[in-house]
Amino acid sequence: MAKQLDYHAMKAIFTRFQQAEPEPKGELEHTNAFTLLVAVALSAQATDVGVNKATRGLWPVADTPAKMLALGEEGLIEKIKTIGLYRNKAKNVIKLSQILQDNYGGEVPSSRAALQSLPGVGRKTANVVLNMWFRQPAQAVDTHIFRVGNRTGIAPGKDVDQVERAIEDHVPAEFQQHAHHWLILHGRYICVARKPKCSICPISEWCQFEDKTP
Repeated sequence: MAKQLDYHAMKAIFTRFQQAEPEPKGELEHTNAFTLLVAVALSAQATDVGVNKATRGLWPVADTPAKMLALGEEGLIEKIKTIGLYRNKAKNVIKLSQILQDNYGGEVPSSRAALQSLPGVGRKTANVVLNMWFRQPAQAVDTHIFRVGNRTGIAPGKDVDQVERAIEDHVPAEFQQHAHHWLILHGRYICVARKPKCSICPISEWCQFEDKTP
């Protein structure tokens, strides 16, 4: 685990990220808060590309909790069966749609506790929805962020909760809104797991990783 970078290094790194991509976007396709919530729930142990391929046929017929309930579990399974764990995910989506319909007037709630009370919605999913839809500076830590945080010293931590806290504590406030997107993109395309692309890394001068690749 790398040592936590200081304020000046953090500011320099996120300034560099911001210069390269001022408004980073998530790659899951959605049309409203509900479709974003479902897309993120479906993306667990699946790729964004795979989820988008499935949901392009789903959103036109089920973009609200009521429409999802009308489609039903078997109808949903038919739409998402190319995604891993599709049966369990379908069951959870139908359950959460019923709860949203019954308890929240068909709207997606905007608190982490309410979101996490929904079937199949963990802290990471809740944080993505809070960040992307409700514009809260919530940090959704996935495997990319966990790797980048620990490898570089941006956000070292023994588990995802520690990494999340490190981002919240050490990333300057003006970068908090987009921090997790910049880190995901960096981990997905530059600081990859097996052979990081250190030679083209925009933040290599501050990175603490000892085994940099040429």
